Amino acid sequence: MVQYDGLIRTAQQRTGLSDFGDDAYRDGLERLVRSLRDEAVLNPLGEVVLPELLVTHLSQRLQVESWYARHPEIEDETIEAPLVGLGLPRTGSTALSFLLAEDPNARSLRRWEAAAPCPPPSTVEGPDPRIAQAEAQQAMQQELAPRLAALVPSTPTGPEECQDLMALDFKSHYFQAFAHIPSYSEWLLDADLTSTYLYERRVLKLLQWGEPTRPWRLKCPSHLLWLEYLDEAFPDARFVMTHRDPAEVMVSVADLYAEVGRQFSEDIDLHYLGQLNVRHWTTAMERVIRFREKHGDARFFDMDFRDLQRDPIGEVRALYAWLGEPVSDSFLEGMCAWSHNAESRQPNVHPDPSAFGLELDEVRGLFAGYTSRFAEWTAASRTT
Repeated sequence: MVQYDGLIRTAQQRTGLSDFGDDAYRDGLERLVRSLRDEAVLNPLGEVVLPELLVTHLSQRLQVESWYARHPEIEDETIEAPLVGLGLPRTGSTALSFLLAEDPNARSLRRWEAAAPCPPPSTVEGPDPRIAQAEAQQAMQQELAPRLAALVPSTPTGPEECQDLMALDFKSHYFQAFAHIPSYSEWLLDADLTSTYLYERRVLKLLQWGEPTRPWRLKCPSHLLWLEYLDEAFPDARFVMTHRDPAEVMVSVADLYAEVGRQFSEDIDLHYLGQLNVRHWTTAMERVIRFREKHGDARFFDMDFRDLQRDPIGEVRALYAWLGEPVSDSFLEGMCAWSHNAESRQPNVHPDPSAFGLELDEVRGLFAGYTSRFAEWTAASRTT
């Protein structure tokens, strides 16, 4: 693994640019590179792909700053009252994001632009070549790792999590799925993400520049860990939070981490992945409880995973009634079509919890503070 300053030079050479903007990104980059170098056991593919991923993020950051330097009016764009999807991983938040993406009067972060926000979509004439690139990448993913593709359903033009935008500041949860990087994971848990969310806001302005202004629909389970920092950058954000038995979630997300990691690492420590996810997500739920106790529940709409599975369109209708926004005919038609297609998906089968060193009753006990509340939260959302 090369040194972080070598990655910086490579990005500068490729783009012909030098300005990365605020230097806050360097702390996360240095820690991530050090952890990859000293702790990860990468396979030959990982030795190539992961440094290239970091160079790509650095290159995109350089291009973001270049666009702002040439078009300072981008800063005048407003991001008003985004709806942010929250919830533990594997709680139906992905399905919900696809349903919400069918609203023609709202704006989702699309997969093809998430990893490559530059150039701004409004500046591209004709079909955007990034869509074809995303289609090719998905076809390759389907061929090389079909189970991973099934675990994380996505489409090139469909909605994507905020992970790639957070990675531009090198404080993103998804890095720890790629490789064994415990020191980075431990540091990230208590890192200050002020700069991360301010930079995400900066990129969202760039993405909507030159397009009709529509309310954003964003989504990322990791936001639960850093809600106070997200709230500083998006003080008028509203939240839709999905809920499910945490014991079921931990097995599923640890399985996902293992499937991702096998692509890039020589050896996967399944027990470590179980412990890592329990530690991070119990911390996340403790923090969201404190956030809601401090700020109240008025900005939250809560959904039970079982209700979302049983009646997804009904749940979205309830959400939109809470938002005070209409469900248009075209929105309804899009949701019906997506739901029909989703019914054909095969359910995933996960390993036994013991493979990850997990005992389900013990896991449920660790999340007891959260599970005692989420039934109250979902009931309250139907009475407000």
